[in-house]
Amino acid sequence: MAPFSLYIHIPYCDSKCPYCDFNSHAAKRWPESAYRDAVVAEMRFHAGREEWHDRRLGTVFLGGGTPSLFSPESIGEILNTALALWPEPSGEVAEITLEANPGTVDGQKLAGFAAAGVNRISFGVQSFQVRHLARLGRIHDAEQAKDAVRQARVAGFRNVNLDLIFAVPGQALPEWEADLATAIDLAPDHLSAYNLTFEEGTPFEVMRRKGELRPLAEEAEVAMFTLTRQVLSAAGYGAYEISNFARPGFECRHNVNYWRGGEYLGVGAGAHSFARWPHPGRRWSGEKNPNAYMAAVAANGHARVFEEALTEAQARGEFAFLGLRCRDGFAAADFEARFGLDVERAFPQLESFASDGLLELDDGSWRLTPRGLLLADSVFATFV
Repeated sequence: MAPFSLYIHIPYCDSKCPYCDFNSHAAKRWPESAYRDAVVAEMRFHAGREEWHDRRLGTVFLGGGTPSLFSPESIGEILNTALALWPEPSGEVAEITLEANPGTVDGQKLAGFAAAGVNRISFGVQSFQVRHLARLGRIHDAEQAKDAVRQARVAGFRNVNLDLIFAVPGQALPEWEADLATAIDLAPDHLSAYNLTFEEGTPFEVMRRKGELRPLAEEAEVAMFTLTRQVLSAAGYGAYEISNFARPGFECRHNVNYWRGGEYLGVGAGAHSFARWPHPGRRWSGEKNPNAYMAAVAANGHARVFEEALTEAQARGEFAFLGLRCRDGFAAADFEARFGLDVERAFPQLESFASDGLLELDDGSWRLTPRGLLLADSVFATFV
């Protein structure tokens, strides 16, 4: 059985960014020990269940929120428990990522995370421009971001990612080009470049509806997206997914597992999980409120509040559109092996998209064309 991925959600933040719709909670104090103990207890509960018993662990991702608010000792206890319950595949080292805000770490803390077992650090930089950092509600400045990357290297990290956001209201193309240049100068191994979206329920979305915040024009977003691919490709970062770029061998294995329809277990407040058994699969999620989450784990061993069995149509559609997010698309043979159905028969729109120049069939795999990348959301919507 293939190794699975473990996602660990740490929901606490120093402050809530106005564009963020993740399950995060601003706090100046947080019950670190109690929350850590709940995560450990929940992992032990799942390890005793059939779908996760005697499995191998391929990747771990500590996301949030701001996991770097927690101490290296707490992170170490969580990771030690995870690897004791689910050993790494023979001859392999699990990819273990921790998300970090540059304003919450120093050299000592980064060295502590490395000693605890984290081998991939992901910095939420978002921008190097003062006004855009302020607009995005970030607590760090550009120099702190640069220093965090340098100190991560000193601490021994050989796999560093930077998250950047473009299409910020008021952002000009030269500013985004400068952000890309600054990021490249820091020589990360991986870059994630996301266009800003106005998610329902966020302060940014409310401000947009009131006319207090104006999104960039579509042509400006397209120009930034195109520039990103050109500049990062020239710098040696391959676009292996719509928003993700890496030096060869540094693609994020955890996220690739999501896009390839692999299994993942989520622990922590509001975390999501997916298991292929029983076919065609099922997913579930946990209690979002951190205090209610901890109480539920103490009472039941888990905090599951939602679960659904996927229909064949759902599973097929998700396999297709998640696979199409990747540069190489998805293999028709893999679809048939999983679902026992010819993919062109399952999705007649593939031929139509190919005729329109949005998709192409190359060596047995369906993938987006360069034009299709610009209209990816419209393509994906037809598979849902």
